[in-house]
Amino acid sequence: MKKLLYKEMKLSANPLSYWFIAFSAMTMLPGYPILVSSFFICLGIFYTYQQVREYDDITYTVMLPVRKRDVVTAKYLFVLLIQGASFFLCAVLTMIRMTFLGDVAPYVTNQLMNANAAYLGYVLIVFAIFNSIFLVGFFRTTYKIGKPFITFCLISSIIITAGEILHHIPDLESLNDPSRIFALQLAILAVGIMIFILSTCLSYPRAVRSFEEIDL
Repeated sequence: MKKLLYKEMKLSANPLSYWFIAFSAMTMLPGYPILVSSFFICLGIFYTYQQVREYDDITYTVMLPVRKRDVVTAKYLFVLLIQGASFFLCAVLTMIRMTFLGDVAPYVTNQLMNANAAYLGYVLIVFAIFNSIFLVGFFRTTYKIGKPFITFCLISSIIITAGEILHHIPDLESLNDPSRIFALQLAILAVGIMIFILSTCLSYPRAVRSFEEIDL
């Protein structure tokens, strides 16, 4: 598995998947819908799967002395590595923004989503949607990637829009506090963690079953 994952990272991966991790830096932007960063990170992963299709990487990989299950596992681990690195950067930048810049005017007066615990929860939810919709959709055929990605785009847009609306509702203003952590923020973060773990754990066996049924 270690060698197969190495192959995913060195041969199969599109460089944009790594470069798009830098969109985590959007966490620091005031007056911008920063949750869009999670979409761009998933877009970077999409480019790898597009390359996998164009180069017929799946056929090459299954010809190696590995199980079809291992092919799915390696590709899932690659996605989780990209998402994990991106989330780590978002979390670090969020802590910096809340600790040292929380009282800075552009953030205090920001009417769009501020970086806090709730924001991190939303990021995980977007990642969860990608894993449960796009990855599962990819492994049904290994070449039809348009429909699952468009579906992901639509649902993630709803999540991003909802995140921007919720903190404007009376009694939910604490969701957008730029410098303090509130229970509502932690609740969103906890929900995001649970959704990410559950969706990834449930989508993985579905992807394995679909891929094992494909006659390559």
